[in-house]
Amino acid sequence: MIKNSGAFFKGLIIAMCFLGLLFLIFSPVFGDGRNGLVYADDMFNKLAKGSSHFIPALLAGNQKNQDKTISVTFSMDKAEEAELAGKLITTAGVKAVVDKGAISMEGSLGKLIGAVLEDSELMFQNDADKIKSRYEQPGKVVMKAWWGALSKMVKKLEKDGKINEAKAINNVVKKAVEPAYNFYGIQPQNVSDKILLMIALLVFYVFYTIMWGYAIFFMFEGLGLSMTKAKLKH
Repeated sequence: MIKNSGAFFKGLIIAMCFLGLLFLIFSPVFGDGRNGLVYADDMFNKLAKGSSHFIPALLAGNQKNQDKTISVTFSMDKAEEAELAGKLITTAGVKAVVDKGAISMEGSLGKLIGAVLEDSELMFQNDADKIKSRYEQPGKVVMKAWWGALSKMVKKLEKDGKINEAKAINNVVKKAVEPAYNFYGIQPQNVSDKILLMIALLVFYVFYTIMWGYAIFFMFEGLGLSMTKAKLKH
């Protein structure tokens, strides 16, 4: 039973506005048939990619690795994975011998990292065709193979006590291979280009959350439900 019609209907109107906005958010009116959630997700993916381009800095830092030699033997989970990884490493100019899923490699650390960064940059720029022409494999397959091989390599290097080499390669995996793979197909954008829209979305999110809270508060008040502090028992 409604005890305070003014408060109840105020809450009901706010709730209806909330649901109306929710309907609008899920409507395909935000360009190219997208709803609000898809639009926002696409925008934040573009901004995330724009702020994750670390490859130029990694290329500059790789100059110090040109004269460093890396030697390690590690195993892949499957023989076919080892074959592809061996091909990638050999194409990079580093000697690699594949034997029943195990890869023994030796050569320039700088050449290895340089090849990984070159492929990562192509993938980051959505130019997977060049990677395919180089290895006769789809770009995402190549990047996944690099990720698998380098991850196994890092673990073995750490186990062998070659910490510096492991850190250098792991840094490339985290800052080049993974962003290139995960953001493939997305056009990067700078945060500065969308700063006003980001602020507007944040303000709307806070306002929208508070709106539902007030709707519930006023409707409960109209129904005579309220929260009071319990009396202390002596």
